[in-house]
Amino acid sequence: MQLEAKVMEALKVAMKAKDEAALRTLRGIKAAIIIEKTAEGAADVLSEATEIKMLQKLAKQRRDSLEIFEKQGRADLAQKEREELVIIETFLPKQMDAQELEAAIKAIIAETGAQSGADMGKVMGVASKQLAGKIDGKSISEMVKKLLTN
Repeated sequence: MQLEAKVMEALKVAMKAKDEAALRTLRGIKAAIIIEKTAEGAADVLSEATEIKMLQKLAKQRRDSLEIFEKQGRADLAQKEREELVIIETFLPKQMDAQELEAAIKAIIAETGAQSGADMGKVMGVASKQLAGKIDGKSISEMVKKLLTN
C-alpha cells in the first residue's frame, strides 16, 4: 500500500478517535505528499524512495525543533514535536541501532579499503546509498568519523 493510502486510512482512524496529535501530524504528512506530487517534474505517483526521503525530512525537522525547544525550556512545544515524531516514525522503515550501524560501516570501510579520515568521503558515498532510509545521515557521518579516526 502506498504511503498516501496509509496516511488517509490513519487519518480516518484519528478523526474517529478525535486524536489531535495524530490529526495534526497526518495532515502535515498529507500536505508534504501533495507538495511532492505537484513539484515541477514530479510524477503522479511517488516512488518508495521519495516517500522515505520525505518522511525522513519531516522527522529531522521534528528532532531539530525538539532539541531547540528543550534547550529553551519550552516543554509544551517539545511535547508536541515528540508526539509528531512518534507518528512520523511509524511510517518509516525500522531504523538501525548503533551496533547494526557500526557493523555496516565496518563492512563498508573494509569494502572500500579506507584507512584514515581522508577517506571519509569515499566511505560516506557508499554508506549513504546502502543505508538510505535505515538511519539518518548525521548518525552515519558520526560513526564513519569515529571508526576512521581510531
